[in-house]
Amino acid sequence: MYGLVGKFIAADGKRDALIEILLGGLKDMPGCLSYVVAADPADDTTIWVTEVWDRAESHMASLQLAQVQEAIGKARPMIAGMERVAETDVRGGVGV
Repeated sequence: MYGLVGKFIAADGKRDALIEILLGGLKDMPGCLSYVVAADPADDTTIWVTEVWDRAESHMASLQLAQVQEAIGKARPMIAGMERVAETDVRGGVGV
């Protein structure tokens, strides 16, 4: 399994709207086993996204899906920064 941990920095006052967009583009993503969006309780602009996919190729293919492209377009103006914190080789856990 393939995992990603990402960090989004929302523009001031846009974190909740950005979270809604990130959660709204989740339907029908083949190979996605887990996609968790979390607000950082210590920083009102930071969002953590933790993903688990059956394989890396499924994640790359998801970026071409219409709903994901639409979400990216809506989210882009609200993103002040983003970073891929880690790629992981998921070995198991609850829900995967």
